[in-house]
Amino acid sequence: MPKRTAIKPLDIVVLSVLGAACAYLFYRVRIGLQYRWEWEAIPQYLFRYDPVRGAWVSNVLVEGLLTTIRLSIWSILLATVMGTVTGLLRISPRLLHRLVGRSYVESVRNLPPLVLVFIFYYFISDQIMPVLGIAEWARSASAPLQQVVGIFFAPPARLNAFIAALAALAVFEGAYIAEIVRAGIQSVEKGQWEAARALGLSRWHQMRRVIGPQAVRSILPPLAGQFVSTIKDSSIVAVISIQELTFQAMELMSATYLTFEIWVTVTFLYLLLTFPCALAVGRLESRFRRYETAT
Repeated sequence: MPKRTAIKPLDIVVLSVLGAACAYLFYRVRIGLQYRWEWEAIPQYLFRYDPVRGAWVSNVLVEGLLTTIRLSIWSILLATVMGTVTGLLRISPRLLHRLVGRSYVESVRNLPPLVLVFIFYYFISDQIMPVLGIAEWARSASAPLQQVVGIFFAPPARLNAFIAALAALAVFEGAYIAEIVRAGIQSVEKGQWEAARALGLSRWHQMRRVIGPQAVRSILPPLAGQFVSTIKDSSIVAVISIQELTFQAMELMSATYLTFEIWVTVTFLYLLLTFPCALAVGRLESRFRRYETAT
């Protein structure tokens, strides 16, 4: 039977202070700033009725949310691959591998992410993408294929910038994932490595059959937490006009002056993405703690 937690006087004091702060903030906005709330205008920026289709379709805020989801998913996948490979390089017995891994991690982690976004935008979007011709291929593709590209990535006209933003986020998050992987592998006791070598296993099989399964228990909880950070960090690409949620909110605020309504709505939309992930991380950590206690 779960243990009930009693409410302490300090909890009541903290809740009272928070309630008073929220009430004061509402007072300042409503009375001090003489701000006129117009919540009735927000739903039309989430969904709109399309008379051509005869149905309700997503509007600017939901479109921005969908772009954030696409950007976050692809960034997480690419960053996980890059971080796993770099984490393995960081613990390699070869000096060159360790130098390559450490150079990548240290250079990225000591750069402001905003600088990294601009570097990738002007280098990849302006220099590499035109050479590869991906956007031109997407523009010349059939209408159904363009629609598929737009659903999974971005419309052909904005594909170059989307890929640049994706690469910047993946490189930035990959450096942190690399350290998570490295720390997880190094958390395995040294005796496990020695036992695996005593069995005559190659280093690949040591990692795959002995070390890896044990390291996963240490890697997964912080890795899941890094996924949540990736969703939040995706808002930084608004500076290069990627039409994700933050960018759409800034554009909409400039056009309508519904400052508080828009940003409160955006806050709830971000929470809609991150809060379930945070709950999943908490459950994952609890499960691993129960497993470690049982063993």
